Amino acid sequence: TTMNTTVIDSSEFIKVLSDGSVERHIPTSAPASLDLYQGYKCKDVTIDSKKPITARMFIPTTTNAVTLPVLVYFHGGGFCIGSTTWLGYHHFLGDLSAITESIVLSVDYRLAPEYKLPIAYQDCYTSLIWLSQQKNTEPWLDNADLSRVFLSGDSAGGNIVHHVTITAIRDKQCPVTIKGILPIHPYFGSEKRTELETKEGSVDEVKSNDMFWRLSIPEGSNRDYYGCNLEKMEVFETEWSRFPKVIVFVAELDFLKERGVMYAEFLKKKGVNVKLYETIDEKHVFHVFRPDCEAARLLEKKMKEFIYTV
Repeated sequence: TTMNTTVIDSSEFIKVLSDGSVERHIPTSAPASLDLYQGYKCKDVTIDSKKPITARMFIPTTTNAVTLPVLVYFHGGGFCIGSTTWLGYHHFLGDLSAITESIVLSVDYRLAPEYKLPIAYQDCYTSLIWLSQQKNTEPWLDNADLSRVFLSGDSAGGNIVHHVTITAIRDKQCPVTIKGILPIHPYFGSEKRTELETKEGSVDEVKSNDMFWRLSIPEGSNRDYYGCNLEKMEVFETEWSRFPKVIVFVAELDFLKERGVMYAEFLKKKGVNVKLYETIDEKHVFHVFRPDCEAARLLEKKMKEFIYTV
């Protein structure tokens, strides 16, 4: 018998064994609960049982609004880890639902390396189709306004937001209208290093990023794969002209801040209406690690402002 050895070990997050099996570190998770939290309730739903794709849905309980916008959220984790059930996501998105008075659908897409890109993009796009199909059968969507759908997500989820938006623009049958997108600390890359990535103090972060990209892009691809490197994606002028409004969130102390700024600049050059909002003194995905902190509250307020002024 051959020994099953560890091929990749980022002990903090993920282990990939030589037989291809994967062990993930699961942090504290939160159960979905119909009991009232502070201003919202939530439940888990199945988007596609065959794949499987699931989601956690949050609805505000203190609103008088006749119709509610829908915010579809894609979690981060380098495409390889993360879940809607993680405590930080649960609390941040529940609060976001209450504060923005919107229905939040937080999607659990299939993860790499078992399911490499573009599967995450396809799974997340499926959630938009699901929304429109459930509109008349799922009571929680009774007030949903599918002409006011927003996409958000952090890190790898911010990357997914971009690709799902392009898919929606290309799909003449897309049953929902994406009014705006709100990527948080989006995760892009390229074979060419940025200034931050070549700094001496960045070795560990570069290693970790490279590992996640290696695990998630298709066999035989490198970081110039279109899902990683924005410049490599073929998008036509006519498609850019239909791109929704964007607010890109970056954090001052985030190793990926440069990539977020580059993304905003890239969209601007394409004629997209873009705002950039920087959180001072904070690191990558701080809102997931500390959903109750002041900066996370400000982030929610900014998101609300964007949703109601688009």
